Order: sequence, then structure tokens, then C-alpha cells
Amino acid sequence: MEGTKSPIRRDVILIAVLAAVGVLVLLVMLVFTQKGQTVQVRQDGVVTAEYPLSQDRTVDIPFVNGGHNVLVIHNGEAWVEEADCPDALCQKTGRISRTGQSVICLPHRLVIEITGGEVQESSAVDILVK
Repeated sequence: MEGTKSPIRRDVILIAVLAAVGVLVLLVMLVFTQKGQTVQVRQDGVVTAEYPLSQDRTVDIPFVNGGHNVLVIHNGEAWVEEADCPDALCQKTGRISRTGQSVICLPHRLVIEITGGEVQESSAVDILVK
């Protein structure tokens, strides 16, 4: 009997440790990432537009092949509300608002990224040496 309880107990401990690590990683990400200021839209690696996160708007992003994505900026968050690409994974990414977060649509070669967060004093460059 003891042999059957031991593996189950180890599984429960493993699951609890993994859940704790996941929560810790999430908390570190929330503490060390800054709220973004702008939404940068890049197509084929070229910046095509920048919008402030502070102004609500809906933007239709057309493509040469006739496709499009609809970007929504509302209450300091951005997300793709509509996409006519085959997989529509960009719609499933969800809302982004922190510097460095992005929504990527590979079929349309589109990257929507949050930029412009304030640099934390501890991460600023103090001196450059050649």
C-alpha cells in the first residue's frame, strides 16, 4: 500500500512545485516589465505605423495580397480583433500592454509590438568603455 501512495504524493509535490515556479515567473514578469506607451506596426520588417496606447482607436491594416487585420487599441491595451489569415493565431494571442509584448501574424508578415516604456534606473547605462 505504501508503494502506491508514494508515487502519487511525489506527483502532487511535483505539480505544486511547477505551479509555484509558474506563479513566480509571472510575478517577476509583471514587476520588471513597464507599461508601454506606443503600439508599433511592422510589415515585412518595416515600421509602417505607430500609435499611442493612450488613444482609443480601431485600425484596418491592409495587405498587398488583399488580406487585412484589424488592430484595436482601447484602455491602454492593443489586440487583433479580426484577421483573414488561415490560422488566425494573432487573434488568439490576446491583449498586450507592456513593453516588449507582441502579436505576430506570420501569413501577413505582420508584427505588432508594444514599445516606449520608461527605462528603469537600475537598467540604464551608466558608462560606455571602448
